[in-house]
Amino acid sequence: MGPLDAFMASAQHSVDMSMYELADQQAESILAADAARGVHVRVVLDQHRERARNRAAFGFLSAHRVAVHWAPDVDNTFHSKSICVDGSRCAVMTLNLTSRYYATTRDFAVVDADPADVATIERTFAGDFGGHPLVPDSATDLVWSPHSTAALVRLIDSGNRTVLIYNEELSDPTTVDALVSAAGRGVRVELVMTYQASWVPNFDALTAAGAQVHVLYGEHPVYIHAKMIWVDGQRVFLGSQNLSTASLVRNRELGLISTDPSLLRATEQTFDHDAAATPLWRASRGPRGTRTATL
Repeated sequence: MGPLDAFMASAQHSVDMSMYELADQQAESILAADAARGVHVRVVLDQHRERARNRAAFGFLSAHRVAVHWAPDVDNTFHSKSICVDGSRCAVMTLNLTSRYYATTRDFAVVDADPADVATIERTFAGDFGGHPLVPDSATDLVWSPHSTAALVRLIDSGNRTVLIYNEELSDPTTVDALVSAAGRGVRVELVMTYQASWVPNFDALTAAGAQVHVLYGEHPVYIHAKMIWVDGQRVFLGSQNLSTASLVRNRELGLISTDPSLLRATEQTFDHDAAATPLWRASRGPRGTRTATL
């Protein structure tokens, strides 16, 4: 977490954070220290599912000159994970700032300095912080929820050779159908996920279509929380969206599609490492211990 801690501590003027769950005393202390030296720090936290877990961070930040608000939507989950510094760079993340999971969880974060992306993230943050959620500008490299299904299906459908998937959930029928279709037309479709009984029918459907599904159990050696769609060595999606209908259709989520060669190489190498160490799913295979998937 050193690079993200340094990123937050580097702020000279502002920090704007959207976070589903915040339970990291180091990160909270950095935000408080930023505010103490005059940086304008604003934080939006989920209250739909995580109000109880976020209450301690909310109280600490409020007591240390940080402007912290609950997300405006009480009926849907505020699942976005982003940190913007000085209006010039934004970290778009698959991870929550929850220190208890850092040692055992696969996640990614990418720092985006594209001016159009940063401006859109900041405008959307301002609406969420102010209690008036916006429909974000779609003419950027960003993928927003609500309503991100079509963008991710287009990305999957664009695959001609290889589609690599990390995700925590696998329940959205539209994206599962897109992956089944890709495998059926000869694309190498490969997933690395952590087992949950709810995903078994989709594991079986993908395997039957010719996809390779690597399944881990519990948090050993690692729990898959990352959300990635890697296509043909040309584009990679990283973000907060799970492959569930709630995440794609209703929640506030943020992801990024990048063509950066170094990011493509790094994510592919990490995926290949995890896939090589993880057994393939077989329809007759049963669970060996689980951790219930959470947002």
